[in-house]
Amino acid sequence: MKEKILIVEDQFVEADYLRLMLTKAGYRVCAIARSVPEAMVILQQENPKLVLLDIFLKGKLTGIDLARHLKEKGIAFIFLSANSNEEILTAAKATEPYGFLVKPFREKDLLVSLEIAQYRNEHSIESRLLKEEILQNQLATIINEKESWEQKLMKLGRILQPYIPFDYLAAGFNTLDQNPCHALGFLRIGFDEYQTIGVQELCNITGLSKQEIDNLHALSVVDKKPAIFNDAEFQNAIHTASIKRLFATTFDLQSHLLLTLQLSNGEFFNFCFYSRRSDTYQTEHIDLFNRLENVWTRSIETLFLQQKKSPFLTMLQPGKYAGDEKYPVAAFNGIIGTSHLLLNVFDNISMVAGTDTSVLILGESGTGKERIADCIHKLSSQNGKPFIKVNCASLPPSLIESELFGHEKGAFTGANDKRIGKFEQADQGTIFLDEIGELPLELQGKFLRVLQEKEVERVGARATIKINVRIIAATNRNLEKEVAEGRFRLDLYYRLNVFPILLPALRERKEDIPALATHFINCYNRKTGKKVMGISEKVLKKFTAYDWPGNIRELEHLIERNILLAKGTHIEDINLPSFTIASAAETRIKTNEENERDHILLVLKKCNGRIWGAGAAAEILNLPPTTLKSKMKKLGIKKAYIQ
Repeated sequence: MKEKILIVEDQFVEADYLRLMLTKAGYRVCAIARSVPEAMVILQQENPKLVLLDIFLKGKLTGIDLARHLKEKGIAFIFLSANSNEEILTAAKATEPYGFLVKPFREKDLLVSLEIAQYRNEHSIESRLLKEEILQNQLATIINEKESWEQKLMKLGRILQPYIPFDYLAAGFNTLDQNPCHALGFLRIGFDEYQTIGVQELCNITGLSKQEIDNLHALSVVDKKPAIFNDAEFQNAIHTASIKRLFATTFDLQSHLLLTLQLSNGEFFNFCFYSRRSDTYQTEHIDLFNRLENVWTRSIETLFLQQKKSPFLTMLQPGKYAGDEKYPVAAFNGIIGTSHLLLNVFDNISMVAGTDTSVLILGESGTGKERIADCIHKLSSQNGKPFIKVNCASLPPSLIESELFGHEKGAFTGANDKRIGKFEQADQGTIFLDEIGELPLELQGKFLRVLQEKEVERVGARATIKINVRIIAATNRNLEKEVAEGRFRLDLYYRLNVFPILLPALRERKEDIPALATHFINCYNRKTGKKVMGISEKVLKKFTAYDWPGNIRELEHLIERNILLAKGTHIEDINLPSFTIASAAETRIKTNEENERDHILLVLKKCNGRIWGAGAAAEILNLPPTTLKSKMKKLGIKKAYIQ
């Protein structure tokens, strides 16, 4: 008998159909619940291993409310739903379900989804235990090394980064009567690089005296329990003068996690994690701390006992530290910058690269999605194996299936030879599907089955071919909006969105512009034989004010052009499109799709809606009439808009 399953579905016919399919497949259906309160009672009585959960149920509570409870209890669940709006999808995704089935679905889709959910649930538990075991071993290794306690504390912070991310970490004893401000801070300045911030360094950075910093520490609330401060809670916590407020304003911090260790002598040792993102810290970070609290406490006690130090932190000379790297920085060559948003991308790459998990890279055009895919493959176990790149937007609709899955000789007119598809070519390696949002809806179902069943069927073939391929997809579209508007399958979106990596737009990381400009100048100096040394202050100010709708690609092209035009050793001035020089709050740059829609509408109106014939819209746009009709359908252009 397979796993015990609870069905939460208020439609009797659909629930009974599910029960029959599951029973036939050997699963035990412990019950069918039609509301959240009924499901809560059954959960306590039956303790199922997996829950099939509809989003919309009878009563005030929804499946999303129940999903939050299941997540806390560690019970795997799969959502059952028709396509929902963007708001519902966002809320459902936040509960981190183990699968998503869109009604109506095939019996095989259901069974494959159950197997994937069970695997993910077991794998996530095993992975968590393995990571925690690795962390414990790292703690023990650091404590036994022959280094100063200051260096050990730095290394401890560094190994915590993948588990509890931070841009600034303050560590010290929570004592107010004996030099309370003698604490140590670590400011992240690179992928695996940190600046130590002692008391004197903090005085230099802030312009405050040691006494003033002592006074701020004295005004701070002495916390003794773990706590999370995100968004509004963080703003409330720094509303009054305190050491937290000083850190926040000095280092541009937006959220905070406090973890407190009580040592055997009664003293409290604090780890204060800060992030420049407003929603970084979650209850899972406190759960990790609670599970490792004993070994963590012993490590801190041993650290100070070995060094025979007073149990109060003393000042460490400011300096820079870069430890042994698990993932060499060279792996990120070609991706320039040290902004906290980009460092977060590097962290995500490091976490996911060594697994076989599907990755979805999200970001505007020109942000470097292909480079990120290259890094993931380079750091993966598939490095050295095939890495096949496919741009879904550039494939003719009539040939996409043949390109991806292959075809047999004679499968259709023009198929004079057998063709091996991109998925077969990528077997044992990685396939990168760029612009996945452009995949036609009619092919998305076939693509989903390839991902789930790990097999392809060539066009015109009678048998399937097993494949083992790691999927990396990318898009500049808002897939949640695409799902809500019926252009992208919800179950395919969820299957791809296992590990999303969001690339920041250049306007969100303008601190990286000088480094990027220098990189491109050096690059095009080599190509052109020029000896341009840099950009003027005037150009830098223009770059900082510009909104960069074309992102890094636009910056690269501007540098390339102006390297050729430069007459001296510096680029002294540069012409930028004036209509986009504004803050994001003042104007919104239209997407390529919106601009294309506006252009087609303008031409259609001038042609009085005529598509075919001499002087009609298709001729002016230099498009076949059938292609123009397809674009109009895709962009939602109807005759009513043309009047």
